[in-house]
Amino acid sequence: MRRVFTAAIAALTVTTAGTLVSGVPGQAALPGDRPVPVAAAPAPGSPGLGDIYYPDYGNGGYDVDHYDVRLRYDPATDRLTGTTTILARSTQDLSRFNLDFLLDVESVRVNGWSATVTREGVHELVVAAPRPIARGQLLTIVVRYSGVPSETLVNGYTGWTRTADGALAVNEPESAWWWFPANDHPLDKATFDISVSVPTGVEVVSNGVQPGSPVAEAGNRTRWSWRTTRPTATYLAFLAIGQYDIVTDTAPSGQPVINAYSTTLGERGPAARASIERTAEIVDWASGLFGPYPFEAQGGVAGPVDGIGFALETQTRPVYGPGFWRRGANTYVVVHEQAHQWFGNSVSVAQWRDIWLNEGFASYASWLWSEEQGEGTAQELFDFTYASYPAESPFWQVLPGDPGADRVFDRAVYDRGAMAVHQIRLAVGDEAFWRILPAWTTEHRYGNGTVAQFQALAERISGLDLDEVFQTWLFTAGRPTVATARATATAAPQQPKSWTKIREAHQLLQR
Repeated sequence: MRRVFTAAIAALTVTTAGTLVSGVPGQAALPGDRPVPVAAAPAPGSPGLGDIYYPDYGNGGYDVDHYDVRLRYDPATDRLTGTTTILARSTQDLSRFNLDFLLDVESVRVNGWSATVTREGVHELVVAAPRPIARGQLLTIVVRYSGVPSETLVNGYTGWTRTADGALAVNEPESAWWWFPANDHPLDKATFDISVSVPTGVEVVSNGVQPGSPVAEAGNRTRWSWRTTRPTATYLAFLAIGQYDIVTDTAPSGQPVINAYSTTLGERGPAARASIERTAEIVDWASGLFGPYPFEAQGGVAGPVDGIGFALETQTRPVYGPGFWRRGANTYVVVHEQAHQWFGNSVSVAQWRDIWLNEGFASYASWLWSEEQGEGTAQELFDFTYASYPAESPFWQVLPGDPGADRVFDRAVYDRGAMAVHQIRLAVGDEAFWRILPAWTTEHRYGNGTVAQFQALAERISGLDLDEVFQTWLFTAGRPTVATARATATAAPQQPKSWTKIREAHQLLQR
């Protein structure tokens, strides 16, 4: 997972309604008249959902239930045309609302009525309601658009990766802007239907399952369709378009397993398959630790050699860059991304500053997998990681519990984040720890969570005051003092067998 820029904050003026001093508009107040309260007039929805790090991400005034994204894409020109239908419900009386989007918009309709649109800020598409929208009203918003995503830049950057044979729409925390209009924040999850027409012979992979086989269209084209029926954050929806070998199977749970491998991988292809084809095994193992797998399908995508340089936990089917296979198979990155299906996807951050709930636990899952494989215990990995960063290292100045907008994917969020999880485990004991993890994923299933909520849950289950361990490891700069013998010994701890593979994975995942 990776973030590459912070968008500028759009400034909007939001008006509020007042109170009439007479029951008749325009009439002066008479002696003895009492003020007559008036229902608030429709007002603009906010241009953001109040995220502390990224205040203009997402939008207020409505809640999305479903996205129907219908696209046509031509790899030769990178031109994308689309119609996205958004099913939503208003949460206030609205005069206008925002969508997060960058491509050229041809038209917007709201409940069948043509709407006027303008742009404000970096990625805000402002839709003027053609008729007043009442609170609780069902909305059908249809946006027609087109553009060349790879040439649509924000601060010199595009979140759409064009490749020799297609494209990848994969990034965090923003990627939707380049291919579908959205309420782009994890607080507003929705289900998805994603349908893409491409030249015949090109494959399209996305989230969930295929509701039907690819359909031939006129002009030697084929339409691929995908559907996910579980709540999905917008940045976790993805597209992988190009030349892929698609391998299907059934998991021990009975769920479909759909993996895809770019045909450009060459000598890295076998290592990719030796890693990703273990997804069902890894999900089965993780289900025993974190609770039932929360989604309707499993799998992974090995991207092309000219694609992304990282991996992302795109829902039901993580996408991996080719660098993970340069030294052979690496199941540790698969474990990391699959752990995110619980920690990050099913239970998403309420604020992006809560990123430790994603990366700390996914990183710790790799330590647990190391124990399972007999390649080093979590304690041994803690000791070696701790010893790897001298006390004077800047590493210890980044706070995993509040790293800052420009350090959301700093190595400290991963490594110190995993160390924090281990210290919580030591503090509460294994019996409580193994109850806390599935309790968290059950109580917040398909929702959102904060670090404070996780601490409260851990304290409720363990019966302990955990403020010191949370403050020390997540919110205090400097290298904490630890009591474990190996970590404080003069001699450096021995390197666990799993360390090299875990380190390789983290170096590509971190910024």
